[in-house]
Amino acid sequence: MTQPPTSPTPGPSETADTPVAAVAPLHWKLVIDAVDPHAQADFWAAALGYTVEDNSPLIEKLLGLGAVTADLTVEHHGRRAFRDLIAVRHPDDPHEEESGTGLGRRLLFQRVPEAKTVKNRLHLDLHPGEGRREEEVRRLERLGARVLRHVREPSGSWSVMTDPEGNEYCVH
Repeated sequence: MTQPPTSPTPGPSETADTPVAAVAPLHWKLVIDAVDPHAQADFWAAALGYTVEDNSPLIEKLLGLGAVTADLTVEHHGRRAFRDLIAVRHPDDPHEEESGTGLGRRLLFQRVPEAKTVKNRLHLDLHPGEGRREEEVRRLERLGARVLRHVREPSGSWSVMTDPEGNEYCVH
């Protein structure tokens, strides 16, 4: 297992008068409900340049131990995956070789029975770089995204888009 790097950056409670031990950056995952988690993982992996996690070694181990049954799995990209969840991770972040689980920046898609019905309470902002927004919007549309609107305000401009299941995000 590769460990995430530690950071000498002080935590928010550290002051010049009261040093606090440095805190290693946390690995995290944002969990997103999905009707089709595997399609969502494929979209977001392509959109972000992330890697779809390969949990097949862990799944095979759990199947061998009788801890999970085959009906809890599906084939995804030629390998066994959990039926109801799958994650994508930043390709430069560490991950556990045994399980395929990322130890850094991750999005986890979990199956839910209902489609999205209301506005997101949390969304991603994508920043493709100066002068690249329109090109990025077209690329994301080819992946299955949809433009809801283009916003131009004194504070800046961005495009509000939805992924294939209707989750909103912005491209700046």
